[in-house]
Amino acid sequence: MTRTIHQLFDLSGQTALITGGSRGLGLQMAHALGEAGARLMLSSRKAEDLQEAVAELKAAGIDADYIAADCGREDDIRRLAQETVQRMGRIDILINNAGASWGAPAASHPVTAWDKVMNLNVRGYFILSQEVANLSMIPNGKGRIINISSIAGLAGNPPEMQTIAYNTSKGAVVNFTKALGGEWGVYGITVNAICPGFFPSKMSQGLLDKVGADVMASHAPLKRLGDDEDLKGLTLLYASDAGKHITGQWLAVDGGVSAIIGG
Repeated sequence: MTRTIHQLFDLSGQTALITGGSRGLGLQMAHALGEAGARLMLSSRKAEDLQEAVAELKAAGIDADYIAADCGREDDIRRLAQETVQRMGRIDILINNAGASWGAPAASHPVTAWDKVMNLNVRGYFILSQEVANLSMIPNGKGRIINISSIAGLAGNPPEMQTIAYNTSKGAVVNFTKALGGEWGVYGITVNAICPGFFPSKMSQGLLDKVGADVMASHAPLKRLGDDEDLKGLTLLYASDAGKHITGQWLAVDGGVSAIIGG
């Protein structure tokens, strides 16, 4: 029998691992999955930030726990996946969200900074996806992987942005999503990406202070910045059976910016 829309979006009994989940977009997506009934495991580098995030989620009636891990370190990534499976039984949904940026002119961009950004934003996504798939999703014949890219991965930036490593890494995430979605569909795993536009966050605060919120919002056709609920709908679509026939895709959540920059 065809399910109702409420049944298709229901995540009751599902488990989700969210990296970079202690604040910002990661915490917003955690709320979305938890409000739909999923049990959550959050991860980031700092235990104290995770404790605050878990307390916030529990106050909202969401079943949540945390594991502190650095997704720029392979040993930490594998430990995170293994401990999550040990404690939760399986991982149905993985959100690869932990990320880094670096601002510098391309001509003088430190190679060490390039490597740091690429290591966390691309290599870390691959290692965690591989580990989670092998430990849980492939044996169970089902899984949902959501990669957080950016509209910075869809086109270039004005000269003053100077975030070549970040842009390159996020472009790689888009094609990583397509390639993995194409290969892992046979296992019942969907792999999709979200490309946020400008959302106020700790990572973007420097640019926000420099340029101003009104100026940043003026670049979007909708004349607004992203807020603390704008990723929730797409996250739930990708994670739930409502999106079970979607894989290898990306969608920008950016107020229309990518429509006018040619993404």
